[in-house]
Amino acid sequence: MILSFIAVLVLAAIAYAGVAMGNAQYLFGVIVPYAAVAVFIIGVVLRILKWAGSPNPFRIPTTCGQQKSFPWIKHSKLENPSSTLGVLGRMALEVFLFRSLFRNIKTQMREDGKVTYGEAKWLWLAGLAFHWTFLVILIRHFRFFTQQVPAAVQIIESLDSFMQIGVPLLYMTDVIFLAAVGYLFLRRIGIAQVRYISLANDYFPLFLIFGIGLTGVLMRYFFKTDIVGVKNLTMSLVSFQPAVPQGIGVIFFIHLFLLCTLFAYFPFSKLVHMGGVFLSPTRVLANTSRIKRHINPWNYPVHVHTYEEYENEFRDKMKKAGLPVEKE
Repeated sequence: MILSFIAVLVLAAIAYAGVAMGNAQYLFGVIVPYAAVAVFIIGVVLRILKWAGSPNPFRIPTTCGQQKSFPWIKHSKLENPSSTLGVLGRMALEVFLFRSLFRNIKTQMREDGKVTYGEAKWLWLAGLAFHWTFLVILIRHFRFFTQQVPAAVQIIESLDSFMQIGVPLLYMTDVIFLAAVGYLFLRRIGIAQVRYISLANDYFPLFLIFGIGLTGVLMRYFFKTDIVGVKNLTMSLVSFQPAVPQGIGVIFFIHLFLLCTLFAYFPFSKLVHMGGVFLSPTRVLANTSRIKRHINPWNYPVHVHTYEEYENEFRDKMKKAGLPVEKE
């Protein structure tokens, strides 16, 4: 955990030193973003192609409901789908509402040796809040990549700041996002079982994402940043005519460098589950094992040693041992 935290601090220090002391705005404002996006796209495509090319001959969906069977037995269409429509419904609930995480329960051993089960909805709520606020924040940032701000982005911004707290207006998603990331971190270090199985690649994304969110909040509410210059930079990047305007604060380049690190790290981390969930055979397959026989297409012909051949080979020895034989 400490090493992951130090790694994020070092990344922030590199960006600060490069811009504030090394005058490397072009490196951190143009070269690094282009390289990060290239690594992100190539890495994700290669990862998906690898998953798509993996053999998957059998139906192995994870189920927790009654499989389709006889007509008088009630079928659980979402928990144990037998059709493509059922799979789509199950995936929609999984992707948008994290339904499997909502069903998560807490298991505890009492002093008398009995196992008890209880609700565990905080993880589901924090995960849902984190992912949805992250999405809203990303959509809000589209205003920097288009000449005219799309109407959808303006609507989302107005809804996000409807409480109208302070100047500039406080976005609710900023607060919820940082709170959700903080809870996920505290849960990881506060629960002994989770802390025991946590590795550096669990802590590093949390610290990195928290650093991105924190620098974004600092830019908006505490440090002055040339927003016009930031938009000119982003517009030059998307038009492939890169130019770094003068006057953009150092905090922006720290924010951008941490974001680029996340993009480059994404294809090689657990974060790539965003695409992997759509290629997981435990999620995207209908359970039709009772309806249709599934044969492995990669099976090669294998000579089976029949009992008749076995008896012909060992008949004399079987007789001497007193074992019954079909043919004398």
